[in-house]
Amino acid sequence: MAADKLFWENPYLTRCEATVTSVDGPAVTVDRTVAFAFSGGQASDSGFIGGYEIVSARTDGPEIVYTLPAGHGLVPGDIVTVEIDARKRIRLIRLHFAAELVLELVTRFFGAPQKVGANITAEKARVDFVWDGSIASTFTMLEPELRRLVEADLPVESDFSDAEAQRRFWRVEGFAQVPCGGTHPRTTGEVGSVRLKRVNPGAGVERIEITLAD
Repeated sequence: MAADKLFWENPYLTRCEATVTSVDGPAVTVDRTVAFAFSGGQASDSGFIGGYEIVSARTDGPEIVYTLPAGHGLVPGDIVTVEIDARKRIRLIRLHFAAELVLELVTRFFGAPQKVGANITAEKARVDFVWDGSIASTFTMLEPELRRLVEADLPVESDFSDAEAQRRFWRVEGFAQVPCGGTHPRTTGEVGSVRLKRVNPGAGVERIEITLAD
């Protein structure tokens, strides 16, 4: 049975007790976890399992497989503490949802351009679009709309659309409902102040880069 993903129930939880369910060399699974694995462009959390650093994390169907240092010594049945870097998680939540809001605003107001990439780290987020000209021309609309959503401090609902398939969504009443399996804030206000920057990767692609202003 796949791990119980506590980061969906409470994305602000940074520590939990768990039981090791499988070990294959450096690869380990547990029965419950707070450590998110890279998905949908959102970076994996940094942290530790049983005191051993999480070198990497990946999804394998509904399961999350963590790579720990070689020779970690854990065996199935061990009770361990799973803990993550709280500061990184908060930054990922804020930047991830800022990118979600930007994507929805661009889709809504600029003819639903094709999204061709997205990536969210603790330092910055980006969303890439097929676009003619400079996407900076959208900022005079995007920036005040984004600021309005943040200042409204609207509740963000996050839940399963299909629990068996582990498909999830986020919803802001009166704004949007979007399929997404990442970690989300409790309200739009938690995104805080952000900055938008235009980057041109070339080949007809324009990038909106998002950083935290604080």
